[in-house]
Amino acid sequence: MKASSSRPSGAPARLVIESSVVEGLPAEGALLLRMSGTLDAHGAHAWSEDLRGHLERADRAGLRPVLDMAHVQLGGAAVLRTLSEATRARAGRPDLIIVRARPGVREAVHLARLAGVRLYATLDEAVRELGRAASQVEELPAWRSQMADPLRPSYQDLHQEVRALRARVRTAPVIGMAQGMLMARYALPETGWAFRVLRETSQRFNVPLRVLASALVVARPPDGATWFPGRRPLPVPRLRVLARLDRDPRYRGQMIDAVLREALAIGHAPAGHVLSVDPAVNALALETRYGGADAYLDHLVRGRDDGTAEAVARTRGRHVSIPDVATDALLSEDARRALLATGASALHCVPVLSSAGCCAGLITVHWPDAGHRPTSTRAEALGLLAADAAAWLAWYHRTVLLDALEHLHRRLSAP
Repeated sequence: MKASSSRPSGAPARLVIESSVVEGLPAEGALLLRMSGTLDAHGAHAWSEDLRGHLERADRAGLRPVLDMAHVQLGGAAVLRTLSEATRARAGRPDLIIVRARPGVREAVHLARLAGVRLYATLDEAVRELGRAASQVEELPAWRSQMADPLRPSYQDLHQEVRALRARVRTAPVIGMAQGMLMARYALPETGWAFRVLRETSQRFNVPLRVLASALVVARPPDGATWFPGRRPLPVPRLRVLARLDRDPRYRGQMIDAVLREALAIGHAPAGHVLSVDPAVNALALETRYGGADAYLDHLVRGRDDGTAEAVARTRGRHVSIPDVATDALLSEDARRALLATGASALHCVPVLSSAGCCAGLITVHWPDAGHRPTSTRAEALGLLAADAAAWLAWYHRTVLLDALEHLHRRLSAP
């Protein structure tokens, strides 16, 4: 990516388009237009005008326009109408590339067969396919996707969205409990106010909403103007993972991703995941993953973790190795089928234990070949990584989370 990035001053309030120049397309560069916000019938005209200005800029600069629609919340007829107008005005120009569109938009564009539009799942795939097309005499029709079956990626995207919806359903009770507690504690008139304050605090401190809500539910109630009086700033613990990877310990996502990356490197594993234990409901929550089994993760986070390595590691408080998923008696048949269906034939799971010995999370790595078991050196390194994760998590809870709760208390206690 080049450093050039801009946000046009005339962008509509409801939908924002940010532009940056990308190199790598065959024989040309690209103007990447990242969209974020909500698109509806009222905002379609403003978006159309804004998009037209960006497309004209791309044409003047000799750049291929690429529209990233991953963060557009709504679409349907408004999207199709605007894209149809934009492409009709670009007759004879290079096709408009769309990447990461949501399933509904992708299906609508496929069915409408808009001329001058190409759909790709990612920017990398667009670069790859355009490079391949440039070396061929005849290209595919402009409306066709690079996939042989244009419906397949949409089904995959729909499956991911279903998983995300299930995650929201699982976290909704905890968020609801937190809203109810805020309403009763601060005499709030309605749940919308409680949710807005929770969301604002979540964004201000970069704490996931479900994590903030869970912390609020399990924390002792405030007794005075200060929720946690006498609290002193704590130094960041000395963590091996921070020495090797540049991460900000105040950012939960960065740290958990660093933990998983380190675990994969230690275990020479191609896939793995990190789970946390939600203290409000004593249930597992997926934090991050790389590769691996969707069916198995669904199995875990839907409360069906009996007969899994994670359940045993969590209960016993020690690591669990399963060198052969197909034959190990520890696994339930459901868990075994879920793992084998996605090619995981061996795995190693390490619990993240608090200073009191409670399981706060789980780090799992797995391999496609049966018979794989970490050496004693690697198993020890994974145990040290889990200890690092526990030390960071304790610091995070006692600093970032308590700062967020303190802010929320001051905000709602103010006149």
